[in-house]
Amino acid sequence: MPRQARLDIPGLLQHVIVRGIERSDIFMDDIDQERFLERFSSLLVETCTDCFAWALLPNHFHLLLRCNHFDLSRFMRRLLAGYAVTFNRRHARSGHLFQNRYKSIVCEEEPYLLELIRYIHLNPLRAGLVKDLEELESFPWCGHGVLLGRKTLIGQTVDEVLALFANRKKAARHAYRQFLYAGVAMGKRPELVGGGLRRSQLIEGNIAVMGEYDERVLGGSDFVASLHDEPRLAGKLSHTIDLNSLQASVSDYFKIPAADILRRGRRNQYSEARELFCYLAVRELGYSGAKVGIMLGMGTASVSRAARRGEKLVESRPVMKEWWVKQLKQ
Repeated sequence: MPRQARLDIPGLLQHVIVRGIERSDIFMDDIDQERFLERFSSLLVETCTDCFAWALLPNHFHLLLRCNHFDLSRFMRRLLAGYAVTFNRRHARSGHLFQNRYKSIVCEEEPYLLELIRYIHLNPLRAGLVKDLEELESFPWCGHGVLLGRKTLIGQTVDEVLALFANRKKAARHAYRQFLYAGVAMGKRPELVGGGLRRSQLIEGNIAVMGEYDERVLGGSDFVASLHDEPRLAGKLSHTIDLNSLQASVSDYFKIPAADILRRGRRNQYSEARELFCYLAVRELGYSGAKVGIMLGMGTASVSRAARRGEKLVESRPVMKEWWVKQLKQ
């Protein structure tokens, strides 16, 4: 599907993931990592950017940033371009070092700030770069040791993080360490870095349903809705196709009257059109399940189930996916 514009305004917490082109290594040795951190630390201080967590792995890295006065795109452009020049010169290579587009996820600070700090700082352990949590504390390419006072990185936000655990540093570091230990058993936590289609789910009884949703956001339905009201994001979170136009497009695709998409009942010849409509409206365009349900005369749980079936339809029919891409370009 076409890429959406980044949600890039100062003050938002952002989880940034950068990978080497074709998954190639971007850090060949300790010197590369040291030079990267020198540049990164200098930029944090110069731009007054908060860094809550970071981890460098051979072919990618994670950053948890809050750019207070500087656009994330400008920060990352300076960081990546400068490091790529240094890396290429040192290793006698040319061409792109990073994938063309880094991944950035806007995150709701409560309740995700601490969860993301833990997730990012456990990356070296999950990747097998250290054998246990004790070794992780002295691992030089991760912000975990900085929070514990084992090393320093000028610009990393330490006091604000520790204050979330306790008033005194010794007690805060003990509580933080225990918090990190508890995260080991949680595994890879894919919900924190991917699978954005379900990031903003609500629960009704035992059924997951869609609230306001945006795949670029890790946060609850209310948080996503609040971003829609942010003037500085005007145009980036707006729905590109209204529901009536989507209804007409889907009916044209299936060659049925538009009103037939609204027909309810057991699965029939119009079910696929209704499922595709629900998937595109909720998952692709970000409408709430409640709003789609009002239009279709369905409950939000039914809309969510239909959207899941619609997703499978699109995944199984490349022609349908190509059609939708064309619709977005019109």
